[in-house]
Amino acid sequence: MGDNIDGSSTAAQSAQEEIEPGSSDPKNGNAKDSGFFRRLFAGFSQTENEQDSEAEKDTPAPGQTALHGMLNLHRMRLEEVAIPRVEVVAVPDDIGRDELVEVFRESGLSRLPVFEGTLDTPIGMIHLKDFSLKYGFNGQNGNGDFSVRNLMRPLIFAPPSMPIGILLQKMQTERKHMALMIDEYGGVDGLVTIEDLIEQVIGEIEDEHDAVEGALWFEERPGCYVAEARTPMEEFEAEIGLNLREGLDDDEIDTLGGLVFVLLGHVPGRGEMIRHPAGPDFEVIDADPRKIKRMRVHLPNMAAE
Repeated sequence: MGDNIDGSSTAAQSAQEEIEPGSSDPKNGNAKDSGFFRRLFAGFSQTENEQDSEAEKDTPAPGQTALHGMLNLHRMRLEEVAIPRVEVVAVPDDIGRDELVEVFRESGLSRLPVFEGTLDTPIGMIHLKDFSLKYGFNGQNGNGDFSVRNLMRPLIFAPPSMPIGILLQKMQTERKHMALMIDEYGGVDGLVTIEDLIEQVIGEIEDEHDAVEGALWFEERPGCYVAEARTPMEEFEAEIGLNLREGLDDDEIDTLGGLVFVLLGHVPGRGEMIRHPAGPDFEVIDADPRKIKRMRVHLPNMAAE
């Protein structure tokens, strides 16, 4: 909370010097191998004239969304990227072992903030790897004594106005991949991970649990599909044999994400369920404050069959 975010060029240069493995040590080989973060911070260390020049070229036209790129390290603030407070999945410090396993399983997350009393009193985070190494993935190993506090790791706290480039440097140097956004009164306003920040520069990062490359949806089990928000409506309707646009006023619904937005009237949060008049339920499993990314479509009739 007390981080000084003025003088970002000096901070960026010092952070860059710390992470340039090939700059002065001959054992590390060519400086070109200095890695992804060096290129990120080199972009963050640009002079103001260079930033202004590139900003003119990269500023999106009216009606367009913001572009990905190095300039986002300067122009985007934490409040533009963070997951809102209402969508933060966190656990109390007195949670039991079985309850913690269930939260990990239902959320699909590997890191969870830990709080004492309320979310406005965060005390750390717990990593699924730390838990599973000691207690097993199902929490069946180890002795009967269990305390989340014994497994906690520290968190980063940052103000909403912090540039994402400054926070990315801090995460890299302190080796902490999660930060909580704290308001002026000390309350928690949101959460961000290092992946959220990097995606603002290079675009969405797909992990091992995402749909296979080129597949916009797949059948997870009978009557249940996992689909990308950009899935074309016509193709998905043909797959499930339902007309999902019938009775809706908006004739320009082209994707599943657009359909959910029209049904709800706003961008839903992770875990939110939306009932379609034709019967299916849409469960949002991945989203950020600006768009839906992925959802689970439940077809009750097909599941019953």
